[in-house]
Amino acid sequence: MARTFVYTFTAAVLAICTAIFAMSPSGVADGASPPGLPVPGPPGLLHIPVPGVSALELRDSYEAPRGPDRVHAAIDIMAPTGTPVLAVDAGVIVKLFDSKPGGLTIYQFNPAGELAYYYAHLDRYADALQEGDRVEPGQLIGYVGASGNADPTAPHLHFAIFRLGPEKRWWEGTPLNPYPLFQPPETIKQ
Repeated sequence: MARTFVYTFTAAVLAICTAIFAMSPSGVADGASPPGLPVPGPPGLLHIPVPGVSALELRDSYEAPRGPDRVHAAIDIMAPTGTPVLAVDAGVIVKLFDSKPGGLTIYQFNPAGELAYYYAHLDRYADALQEGDRVEPGQLIGYVGASGNADPTAPHLHFAIFRLGPEKRWWEGTPLNPYPLFQPPETIKQ
């Protein structure tokens, strides 16, 4: 029984990966719609960016409405101001940015340069963090806050993933739901 589950799960992961690599440069397979985009890699692939938060505590707010014409396209991880924020994957810090909506933000590319990880509403960056720094999963990169348009009474990490286009622009890409990548494989419904 367990062996059958492993084979079935492995086949499902391979099918998802095959579909991802068959997508057009825009990130959408022929005939597919953007909201249904699969996420890259198997579930449980990413390091949870806020220590002390388990995968079971995360909430999938990716499709939550944000006004009349858009969705959240991210997940929020609630934590007190000053809680460490850790890199979810290895990669390179490509942009440290302060914006009105996101506040203090970090854009990190994954090792292959195919995905951008977006960390927003930070209180501050890790000491000496700079653009161009290489980071490892679990490395301290910042601290939870409520900068930008975040509610000051509800500090959190706003975390998003974008599939990058061929231009590799940190500010644009196709959003992907990060929630499944934090879930252990045994929690994913077959």
